[in-house]
Amino acid sequence: MTVNPFAFSFDNKRYHTLNYYNKTKYGEKIQKAVLDCGFTCPNIDGTKGTGGCIFCDGGSGYFSHSCIDISGQLELERKRIISKYGEGTRFVAYFQANTNTYASVDVLRRYYEAVLTFPDVCGISIGTRADCLSDDVMNLLCDINSRTDLTVELGMQTCHDETIKLINRCCSHREFVDGYSKLKSAGIRTCLHLINGLPYETADMMLETARCTADLCPDAVKIQMLHVIKGTELEKMFLSDAFKLPERDEYIDITVKQLELLPPQTVIERITGDGDRSKLIAPLWTADKISVLGGIDKRLAELDTWQGRLYK
Repeated sequence: MTVNPFAFSFDNKRYHTLNYYNKTKYGEKIQKAVLDCGFTCPNIDGTKGTGGCIFCDGGSGYFSHSCIDISGQLELERKRIISKYGEGTRFVAYFQANTNTYASVDVLRRYYEAVLTFPDVCGISIGTRADCLSDDVMNLLCDINSRTDLTVELGMQTCHDETIKLINRCCSHREFVDGYSKLKSAGIRTCLHLINGLPYETADMMLETARCTADLCPDAVKIQMLHVIKGTELEKMFLSDAFKLPERDEYIDITVKQLELLPPQTVIERITGDGDRSKLIAPLWTADKISVLGGIDKRLAELDTWQGRLYK
């Protein structure tokens, strides 16, 4: 049996999993409590655009309880986590839906502060856009960072401006890098989101996005396959046969090659995504998450490769 050559692992995983990071840092598994504060987005309210990105389905917050106040959401999430993982399980409060730095600093502070003293919360994760990091917001994030384990999650998706324009992102790659650099300079842990299978992107383009990501040397990355969700602009484009999506094995091959390019110390917080199955149009193979994860593990072992093998 081949010995796993990857340093950041205590099992068969040949990439730097979130489980490894959490167990190394906290000594235990850490869960996530998803929250929806009802924020909007500059790409929805007309400040930079309308309609959001073409794949957007309500700000990716379908796991959350948006009709309840923040304390109520936390309590529901805590009960869910305890029922599944047991009393005393710690978790990160994840501000997931829409743009969670897109409000006045007073409003943001009230929400962030509400979770700091909540039972079993060991950190905060804030999903936002790179162009929504004003000086006032950065000052607030630095304050929160000094008091808890903070991660800011940024939707990079791709490094290709032609794709960014096509998906109605309304935030150029240059703007993204500028925002990311603010967080990097402030010493705030940052997780970048990448999407494979965006319309008309080739495998080489997706690998170039991975190379650009590697150059940024982020603390963490989330990789997922594009989901075509019912009711989105992307659904209209897909159903008109305008573009084709990668098959499962193609996604696995591309993702393995991306892992080879990324720094070994970068935590891979997600390597395949969860779509709302009741709304998922395509690709249907993404619903079998275990098969995709197993396929990636198998391919890495077959090739005797690992995250960072080609990182320079």
